[in-house]
Amino acid sequence: MAADSADMTILSERATMIMTESEVLETLAHVGALITGDHIVYASGRHGSSYVNKDALYPHTAATSEVCAQIAQHFAGANIETVAGPTVGGVIMAQWTAHHLGAILGREIMAVYAEEEQTEAGKGRSFRRGYDALVSGRRVLVVEDILTTGGSARTVVEAVERAGGIVMGVAALCNRGGVTAEVLGAPELYSLASVPLESWAAAECPLCAADVPVNTRLGKGAAFVAAHRK
Repeated sequence: MAADSADMTILSERATMIMTESEVLETLAHVGALITGDHIVYASGRHGSSYVNKDALYPHTAATSEVCAQIAQHFAGANIETVAGPTVGGVIMAQWTAHHLGAILGREIMAVYAEEEQTEAGKGRSFRRGYDALVSGRRVLVVEDILTTGGSARTVVEAVERAGGIVMGVAALCNRGGVTAEVLGAPELYSLASVPLESWAAAECPLCAADVPVNTRLGKGAAFVAAHRK
């Protein structure tokens, strides 16, 4: 359900305050981005009962602004010059976080994104479109929406370093995989919320055993159901 004008006023006011983790989760739940008590098939093929649907957050600009304002406040003292995120969701987070950092610091903060590329070592990311020049020699904050293994954020950290930037930290909307700063190769990891996701192999899933319907709108649920209809 879309937020009404009263909800947007509350979100705007809260964006200037430090939110607790429960308030962040409340915001995600309000816009339908936090799903619990369901039967989800994750991208890994494992099953679970919870899901963070980042794509449900982004259409709500007030809520997206609010959570990114929290990240900006946390890193306000780090003298950030550029905010970088991975395509696709990280693009939106980088824009809003840079906007709020600029408002706090009274100067323009650049927002850029790293795109996927195939390298000899596998999938990686790089800055194109001249964005490498906005990273080189600058203090960079890397932002990501959901951390599961941390692989996507790590590729952005590596891209920043290859471009000659200085990674000051990584910020995430939600850390659902227990990812650490060490895993990302960053000096700091700041997550607005942590939502550990209990999961099971499909053959061991208690939800399947209890005949709980699979959510076919999220994750890989539709593919799983289609495969088991054959």
